[in-house]
Amino acid sequence: MDWTAAVDGYCERLGPAFWAEPVNAATNAAFLIAALWVWRGARGIERVLAVVLFAIGVGSFLFHTLAQAWAGLADVLPILLFILLYVYAANRHFWGWPAWASALGAAAFVPYAVVLGRVFALVPGLGGSAAYAPVPLLIYAYALALRRRAPATARGLAVGATILVASLTARTLDAPLCEAIPLGTHFLWHVLNAIMLGWMIVVLRRHRLAGGAAGR
Repeated sequence: MDWTAAVDGYCERLGPAFWAEPVNAATNAAFLIAALWVWRGARGIERVLAVVLFAIGVGSFLFHTLAQAWAGLADVLPILLFILLYVYAANRHFWGWPAWASALGAAAFVPYAVVLGRVFALVPGLGGSAAYAPVPLLIYAYALALRRRAPATARGLAVGATILVASLTARTLDAPLCEAIPLGTHFLWHVLNAIMLGWMIVVLRRHRLAGGAAGR
C-alpha cells in the first residue's frame, strides 16, 4: 500500500492543496476544545480519554490537510482507541467488573464491530459510515441495560448515542448533498462528534462521583 497516496473523499476538497478543506480542517479544533474542557475535574481513565480525544483532533486535522493514506490512519486509530478505552471504562465503572473482564469486554468490540459493520454496509447510501454504525447501537444497548441500575447514567448514554446518530447522519450526507451544499456536511461530523465524546466522558465522571457500581 502506498501510504503517501492522495485521498479525496469529501465534498469540500477541490484539490491537493494543504488548505483544500479549510472548514473540515478548522472544525477539528472542536475536539481540542472538548478535550481541554473535560480535562478539568477528570481523573484516572477520564484523563486518558481526554488525551485520546485531543489526539483525535490532531489526527483528523492531519487527514483533512495532508489528505494522504497514512494521515487517514492517524485519523481513525485514535477513534478506535477511544472506543476501546471507553468500553473498558464502562464495564469497569458501570458494571463493576474486574479489570481482566473489562478488558475482554472491550476486546470483544472488535469482532462485534466487524460483523455488524458488514451488515450495515448492506444498507443503501450508508457508505463509509457503516463502520461507525455499530457504535451508537452499542451505547443504546448499555443505556437500556443500565436503566434500572443507574438511570441517570443510562439517560446520559442515550443522549450521547443520539448525538452520535445525528453526527453519522451528517457524515453520510456529505457526498449526496454535495451539489446542493458545496461546503459539504462533514464538518458537522467533527463538531457533533467532539460534543458527543466530551459528553461521554462527563457521563463517566458523573457516574463515578455519584458512587455508581463498585465506586471505582
